[in-house]
Amino acid sequence: MTTNKNKATNGSTVVVNAPLNSKGRLGKEIRRHASVYLLLIIPLVYYIIFKYVPIWNAQIAFKDFQARKGVLGSAWIGFQNFSDFINSFYFWELLRNTVFYSVGKIIISLPLSIILAIAIYECTRPILRKIVQTLAYLPHFLSWVIMYGILLSLLAPADGVLNDLIKLCGGAPIDFLSSVDAFPWVVLISDAWKEMGWSAIIFIAALMGIDVSLFEAAMVEGANSWQRIKYITLPAIKPVIVTVLLLKIGTILDAGFDQIYMLYSQPVYSVADIIDTWVYRQGLLQFEFGLATAVGLFKGVFGMILMLVSNKLVSKMNEGSSIF
Repeated sequence: MTTNKNKATNGSTVVVNAPLNSKGRLGKEIRRHASVYLLLIIPLVYYIIFKYVPIWNAQIAFKDFQARKGVLGSAWIGFQNFSDFINSFYFWELLRNTVFYSVGKIIISLPLSIILAIAIYECTRPILRKIVQTLAYLPHFLSWVIMYGILLSLLAPADGVLNDLIKLCGGAPIDFLSSVDAFPWVVLISDAWKEMGWSAIIFIAALMGIDVSLFEAAMVEGANSWQRIKYITLPAIKPVIVTVLLLKIGTILDAGFDQIYMLYSQPVYSVADIIDTWVYRQGLLQFEFGLATAVGLFKGVFGMILMLVSNKLVSKMNEGSSIF
């Protein structure tokens, strides 16, 4: 703030505070927090290059893109790429597989994450709690390349640990990664194993915010552990559960490219191929950039609509609060 002194008619001095203009105030704040703004440069450049610049190239979806002609030189074909994808033989199969894996992961992983969070929270032995937390979080930091090696050693038909147990019990070995019936379960269970501990973090944080006096009062009234979980714990974290669920619904077409790409093979294409893997093959392997971009744009618009709907649902269920 700048200070100006003016003389009044009676000879006294009056102090008048004149605020800095907006540009001056902004410059002062930037200089004051220069180190913080410098830290923003890297993520800002990342978003400009990988998020905003591609928006310009999204017009490829409406063109018969030819690399030698460039984005502007390629012929405009309107919604032809979208029509080709929707009317293709693979459309419903890709959509079915994508939604199946997304919904299946929600149904399996979300309850397991909540159960794990409650179990860790209720554990009264600090050493055991730390060991369980560490073992549960660790798989999240392993890439799907490493996870594929682990799954292969567990599920290989010749010498996999699980098949050794099956043969020991007199059964025939199963090729889990090449079986149409077994592959979907391998995807769902391996994803729950990898991400369950990491997803539980947000629920543990919500549990830490519960007033301890509620549990103490319930214990005085004679409530057992199950009753405390049913009538105190779950209702207290219900808003967080609803928010997480609706956020996952908003990304329902993201079935996990990395996982599927590492695990699937041609024998299981009918139950494993999702939109992302199909776009990868069409765009990068067969050089149909226009069609692949159209499918990616379709997925993005559909996801945005689901996100807006989820935001409205969160606002209604959580009494006016919203995701954004």
